[in-house]
Amino acid sequence: MAAAAPRPPAPSPVVRDADDPGPPGRRRERQLVRAAQRGSAEAFEALFELHWAHAHRAAWLVVHDAAAAEDIAQEAFIAALAALHSFDRRRPFGPWLHRIVINRAIDFARARRLHAVASEPVPRGTRPATASAPWSEEIVAALTSLTAEQRALVVMRHLLEFTPGEIAQALGLPRGTVNSRLRRALDRLGVMLEEDRNGA
Repeated sequence: MAAAAPRPPAPSPVVRDADDPGPPGRRRERQLVRAAQRGSAEAFEALFELHWAHAHRAAWLVVHDAAAAEDIAQEAFIAALAALHSFDRRRPFGPWLHRIVINRAIDFARARRLHAVASEPVPRGTRPATASAPWSEEIVAALTSLTAEQRALVVMRHLLEFTPGEIAQALGLPRGTVNSRLRRALDRLGVMLEEDRNGA
């Protein structure tokens, strides 16, 4: 029976190591991963709190469905917990988790055929509190003009800051395909933003 993911945490400040001020600190993260691999539920819950907001945000930007994004993020944490014994803690935990999130979000979007309704406006009130991003509402709304796969590429490259090579590895695509699809997605996004501004 699959383990239950911890409940989404209330917003709280992240405690960072003084010697490792990353967001979150890599040293602290490695310590938590090591403890979680040894069976510490408290350590895994701490990892959950550190990465929940970013994972949830990424899922929501792909599927544009608050309830589904929460389910996807929680399922990704459950999958990460199940596979944690094989995780190489010399690597950062966040990108590994985000690959799981993005792939699950794409699978959900494909199953729901979100690309068929991607041009519909995002209904008010559907954006979750944790989905705030360093993008304007205009950009977030324009993302709905893209297919789920295109949204995933934009989110991975420009929110999660994956390199094209890392995206290719995560999605099982040739790097050239990633670059061409990302360029088409950004071109489409630019067109939609320009039309929105001209129509305002």
